[in-house]
Amino acid sequence: MAQFYSANRRVATQQTLSVTCHELDAFGQGVARHEGKTLFIPGLLPGERAEVRMTEDRRQFGRARVIRRDNDSAERVAPRCPHFTVCGGCQQQHAAQALQQRSKAAALENLLARETGAPIPAAEVLGGAPYGYRRRARLALDYRQKSRQLAMGYRQAKSSEVVDIRACPILQPALEALLAPLKRCLQTLDGVKRLGHVELVLADNGPLVVLRHLDALGGDDRRRLEEFAEHHQAMMWLAADGDSLECLRGAPPVYHIDGLSLRFSPRDFIQVNDEVNRKMVAMALAWLEPQAGESVLDLFCGMGNFTLPLAKRCGQAVGVEGVAALVTNGQYNAQQNLVNNVTFYHENLEGEVAKQPWARRKFDKIVLDPARAGAPVVMPLIAGWSPRRIVYVSCNPATLARDGKALLASGYTLARVAMLDMFPHSGHLESMALFIKDTDGFAK
Repeated sequence: MAQFYSANRRVATQQTLSVTCHELDAFGQGVARHEGKTLFIPGLLPGERAEVRMTEDRRQFGRARVIRRDNDSAERVAPRCPHFTVCGGCQQQHAAQALQQRSKAAALENLLARETGAPIPAAEVLGGAPYGYRRRARLALDYRQKSRQLAMGYRQAKSSEVVDIRACPILQPALEALLAPLKRCLQTLDGVKRLGHVELVLADNGPLVVLRHLDALGGDDRRRLEEFAEHHQAMMWLAADGDSLECLRGAPPVYHIDGLSLRFSPRDFIQVNDEVNRKMVAMALAWLEPQAGESVLDLFCGMGNFTLPLAKRCGQAVGVEGVAALVTNGQYNAQQNLVNNVTFYHENLEGEVAKQPWARRKFDKIVLDPARAGAPVVMPLIAGWSPRRIVYVSCNPATLARDGKALLASGYTLARVAMLDMFPHSGHLESMALFIKDTDGFAK
């Protein structure tokens, strides 16, 4: 294979250095400096000195791995997971939760300040339990022909290899308890060689399993899965392809928020961390202060996680979502919860939004929760309406900064910022920001 020279690519020299870590980045990597160059070092915590070996040497930064650590930080803790450092799911179980949260909050503040050039309020931290928080997980299935054994787990860090897990302490306990018996059940299936993956979901009406199978399952396999589900009081759903779902046992799953019961499909997006989701919705409501006579818009609304709680407090709520199935569930949830002052629209929020029916009116306040790409298409429309308050929920601080900069240029002030610790021990950084018009009278 031909290789070409790149001025930006430098092969590591295996150089060994002595460094001191001074901070964590948002991804949980230790940050040190050597001769003016920033080094990123997984596994090293602030205040720790170590001998490290360079693994990547670039013009502006480098990467290294720890050879020997000379001391331990007071905030170093023992990881609970036996697969930590092998499984690619968690990167920070060696760091105390308070350190993780401080580091992510600081990274959020620094990025917003650098990208917007505006004064940034200190980031509030919204967190929950560091373990047992995850109510949804997708596990790969890999039948190993040589050993004739099924591996079930997550992908290895920086690899496509499946780590065969026996425990996952970040899962809700009811889901973690299913890992071993579910693997034993799947191992007995005649179709074990043709399984794709399995999803575990903890709904408020019980645990749920979605099995992706590549070939049709025979009667004996279906019976074994039903028996497993009945024994463990779980719902069992089968997915023969990327679109279809068959309920083998159980009922549609539901979760509760703000006194409302929301039905969802097993494949629908729901926030993974139930505790933080409840706190996030409550904080968004407090920041927006919806009033009885106001019209409030929820963009990228899903099935109504924010929309329906808002509708309980405002005059009229409108939710807009690009996934038709989520809109259908939002409408169903509104009817079932007797919420009559809400309208859901199925529209592409990356298209010509100004011509869409929901956009023909103005709104007093807006909440939006876009995907990682942010919401660049709708920002000019929002700025033109001049709503008094905007709450922007983000899973990507870079696009939050970009879209927030557009609001700041339109006369808004960034009044509140929160780091949402939705995924403890991982490098995911969720956040929420409140933008207000200077005439809103917000008490800073």
